[in-house]
Amino acid sequence: MSSERPTADRPSGASRGPAAGLLAALLLACTVLLGTGAPARAESTGPGPTASTIAGALATDPVYVDPFYSAAVTPTQQRALGDQIAATGLPIKVVLVPLKKGDAFDGSARALASVVKERLGLQKLILITTDDYGKWLNGTEWPTDAHQTRDAAAAVGFLDELDDAGLAARVGRAVELIEAGNGTEVYEAETAELDKKYSARPENDESASGSFGGSGILLVVAAVLVLAGGGVFLMRRRRSPRHTAFTFPDAVFAADEAADEAGLRRRAADELLALGEAVEDADGAVTPGLGRALDAYDAAGRVLDAARGLPDLAGVLALVAEGRSALAPAPGLPLCFFDPRHDTAVRRTTWRPLGRRERVDVAVCEDCGRALRARRSPQVLAVRDRGRTVPYFEVPAARSLWAATGYGSLLSGPDDTLAARVGSGEFSRAQRRSGDHDTAGD
Repeated sequence: MSSERPTADRPSGASRGPAAGLLAALLLACTVLLGTGAPARAESTGPGPTASTIAGALATDPVYVDPFYSAAVTPTQQRALGDQIAATGLPIKVVLVPLKKGDAFDGSARALASVVKERLGLQKLILITTDDYGKWLNGTEWPTDAHQTRDAAAAVGFLDELDDAGLAARVGRAVELIEAGNGTEVYEAETAELDKKYSARPENDESASGSFGGSGILLVVAAVLVLAGGGVFLMRRRRSPRHTAFTFPDAVFAADEAADEAGLRRRAADELLALGEAVEDADGAVTPGLGRALDAYDAAGRVLDAARGLPDLAGVLALVAEGRSALAPAPGLPLCFFDPRHDTAVRRTTWRPLGRRERVDVAVCEDCGRALRARRSPQVLAVRDRGRTVPYFEVPAARSLWAATGYGSLLSGPDDTLAARVGSGEFSRAQRRSGDHDTAGD
C-alpha cells in the first residue's frame, strides 16, 4: 500500500495524465442489411419516422416500410406480406425502419415497439420490427408471448433456407412461425445445431476460438468478412446466434460511435478525484477497507497515467469502483463485464460463450442482463487486435490485464484484486507485450 496520502485537489494520475488523443481510427463502414437487395449505408441521413407517423400508416396497412428499406421490400412484396398477415387472423403488425442512436427511438427496438404499441392503443398486438443491431428481426407480443413471437422472429436468422433470402422473405417466414406457434422449438433446434457444429471443431482451431481472459475459457466470435472493393462489412448471420455470440460489426460500431476517448479520460480523472476525496474523508475513521481503497486509488492513478486508449481508461473506472466498494459497508459488484462504461453491475449471471460447454460467472449491468435474457448480444467494449475488431476479452490474457480479469468479474477471490494485479506489474507487463506486438505490425 502506498504511504503517500491522497489529496482531494491533486489525485494521482488525474493531474499527470497525458493529453487525450483522437481515436486511432474511426471505423466507417456500411453494413449489409437483412438478406439481399437492401441498400447499404453507414448511418441514417435523418431522424427517421416518428411513432405517430408509423402508427398512422399501420392503421391502413399492417406493414410499414421505411424508404431506407424500399429496395429490400418492394410495394408488391409489402402487399403480399399484408395478405399473408390478414390470412392468419392474428393482430400482426410489421415495422421496418433503420434504428440509430439519436433517432426518435434512440436506436432501441424495444423503445420502438413500446412507443408504437402505445400509439396504436391496441390491447392485443404482435409486432415484428428491425432489431437494434440492424441484422435481426425483433418480435414482441402483448399481453403475453402466447405465439412465441420473440423466438419466431429470432429463429429466421438461423434457417439454412433463408441464407440468401431477402428481408421480405425473412419477415414472411417469421409470420409463418408465429402463426404455427412453434418459434421456440425452431429457434432452440437451430441454435443447438449451430452450437454442436462449433463444439465439434478442434480445440486448437484458432480461427474458431481465442482466449477468454485468465480463466482459460475460449470464446468463439462470429467472423467478419471485409470486402475490400466496397468497404462493406458482411456478416454471415447464421454464425452469430443472439443468445451467445456478438454481432459484428454492428455492436462494435454502436459502442465505438458512443465512445469518446477524450471524454472517457475526463470521466476517469473526475472519478479518480472523487475517490481520492472519499479516501481522505474516511482517513482516521474505523474503515476496514481503507487500505484496499488506497491501493485501488494508487493503481488507478498509475493506469490513468499510462492509459493508451479506451480499454485502459475503462480499467481506471474499474479500479475506482473497486476502491469505492472497499469503503462501503458491504462489498459491491464490479463494473459490467461486457463494457465497464455501462456502470456498476446489478447482478451476476452465468454466461456460456458460443460453442463451449463451460459457463463463466460474470457481473452484468441491467441492460446487458436484459439483452442476455432476450437472447441478444450485449454491447461489448471492442478493441483492435491482430487486425481484427474483437471483444476486449478475446485478447490473450498475457497482453491484457482487462481480458485476464474481465474488469473484476473473473477475479479468483476476495484477495485477488485489480489493484493487487496492477501493483504486481501485470498491467505494465501486458502493455509492454501489447506494444511489442503492435511494433511487429501484426
